Amino acid sequence: MTPTHPIRIAAAQAQAMPGDVDANAATVAAMVTQAGADVIVFPEKFLTGYEPALIQSAPTRHAVQRDDPRLTPITTACRETATVAIVGAAVLDEDDLYVSALVIGRDGRLVTRYDKQMLFKHEQQVYRPGKAGCTLDVDGWRLGLGICYDSGFPEHARAAALDGCHAYVVGALFSVGHGYHESRTWFPARALDNTCYAVLSNHIGRTGGWDTCGASAIWGPDGHLITEASPTHPEIITATLDPHTLQTTRATETLLHDLTHHPLPPTPRTHHAIPHPRP
Repeated sequence: MTPTHPIRIAAAQAQAMPGDVDANAATVAAMVTQAGADVIVFPEKFLTGYEPALIQSAPTRHAVQRDDPRLTPITTACRETATVAIVGAAVLDEDDLYVSALVIGRDGRLVTRYDKQMLFKHEQQVYRPGKAGCTLDVDGWRLGLGICYDSGFPEHARAAALDGCHAYVVGALFSVGHGYHESRTWFPARALDNTCYAVLSNHIGRTGGWDTCGASAIWGPDGHLITEASPTHPEIITATLDPHTLQTTRATETLLHDLTHHPLPPTPRTHHAIPHPRP
């Protein structure tokens, strides 16, 4: 079902302070207040900094926990501005660590937590993978959440689209070097394949040993870039998710419709071994 009214979404980027949840929460709260958006997303593990070794060394200090009082500035900002915030954090749940996105509602309450499903290779030694995807419903817009490496797998965004999502919303860490190319390959593809908006919030500066490339961005459901942030500076970018644009694109680019209404049937495959030529 197509939403009936537009919403304003923002992607924020700023320098995360290593393991300093209080300082990072203050940055998030200030940017929530500044954004003037219905929904705002922050980078992967922004509240804690990326910092896997630091977080693992003292998780009760450097990770976020249930009912964490350090989140109060964010919950207050969300309540005062009626904004939904999607905030990346390392989360300690009992004895396990997760790479998570905390969803704080317009009333300042924690709505849910999405845990990253596709862990990058070195993360697998520290964190547990998430067990389920997550869809948010905001004013009739269904938003599918992802975290960084999730977005590299077409199946992840496709699962969100098949759940009726109109936008794929991701907090990430893409680094200097290959990261910009990677994100500019993955996100337009996720958008066009599923005829949905795609939203990326990326880090700037250095965190967890990575030099990050910024350039948070938002793509339309046709895969074209709508807006892009600086590679190095703190910034909030915004875009209007428009139901008419979504509907028009899906009428023209019928990939998702054709997949759901005329799915490819299971087909047999033939396998052929090619012998090595004899000398």
